[in-house]
Amino acid sequence: MPKKKTGQRKKAEKQKLRQKEIRNARGHIDLAQHPCNLPMECDKCQKKQKSRAFCYFCSALQRLPVCAQCGKVKCMLKSGDCVVRHPGVYTTGMGMVGAICDFCEAWVCHGRKCLQSHACTCPLADAVCIECERGVWEHGGRVFRCCFCQGFLCEDDQFEHQASCQVLESETYKCQSCNRLGQYSCLRCKTCFCEEHVRRRGAKPTRGPPPCPRCAYSLHVTSDLAMSTRSHRYGRQGTAAPEDDDYGDYSSYGQTADYDNEEAGDYSYSESEDEDEEEESEESSEEESKEPAQTSEDGASTADGKS
Repeated sequence: MPKKKTGQRKKAEKQKLRQKEIRNARGHIDLAQHPCNLPMECDKCQKKQKSRAFCYFCSALQRLPVCAQCGKVKCMLKSGDCVVRHPGVYTTGMGMVGAICDFCEAWVCHGRKCLQSHACTCPLADAVCIECERGVWEHGGRVFRCCFCQGFLCEDDQFEHQASCQVLESETYKCQSCNRLGQYSCLRCKTCFCEEHVRRRGAKPTRGPPPCPRCAYSLHVTSDLAMSTRSHRYGRQGTAAPEDDDYGDYSSYGQTADYDNEEAGDYSYSESEDEDEEEESEESSEEESKEPAQTSEDGASTADGKS
């Protein structure tokens, strides 16, 4: 029988697994939680924005700058890799600043490690919004990623894009190559692929989801998504007739609608029409009553002449 593990041994193994998870999670930090993309409120105009060296709206300098790499506000290292030495003194504000990132427009502290690594590993190096095509320097909000296609989104377009991201560019769910039913969907290309073209000859087998044949982005099973197809909605619209047009009355929406109703047998009578009909019936009855009176007078006159 194997020896029973002691409490100290179990504790050491759990700590080892925990340290391994922390090391693996360093390279997969959420973009919204990255120090260079943290929310910031200007000290002067009180407007919320992304963490920047200068305010996007009023260009005011921040009182407590935040490092875009390590996220610290105060340098408390007595003897470290600081480029500017400050033994026994804690530095804050501009005394902690070493550079400004050209990509995310945020401060970088004077630590040698941060200065050397942030420019190469900045997550906002190519952060251009896929909807409005604006970079970090062209808008004041934070930058996000779409949870479906992993594209960069600005703070103004993030909700609208994610609500309409799962829409195919085609009108059917068929594969674009062989016209079969697409079992896999690419959320970047907005197309479907069948099993045969995904597992094509020459493709390297992968453990996770298969890559897209076009852009190499990981495919998703179409049945697991809420994918919808592109649809065209046509409607009948009435155009305003120009003033100089003699045939403008025939192009209006109301005339065509009335014509269709008449052809379908849908007649509508108004009160004025009913009144006109009643007046005509009364006039006809009066004329009929007058005719016999005239004939009786003519007959009496003839009788007098004969006598």
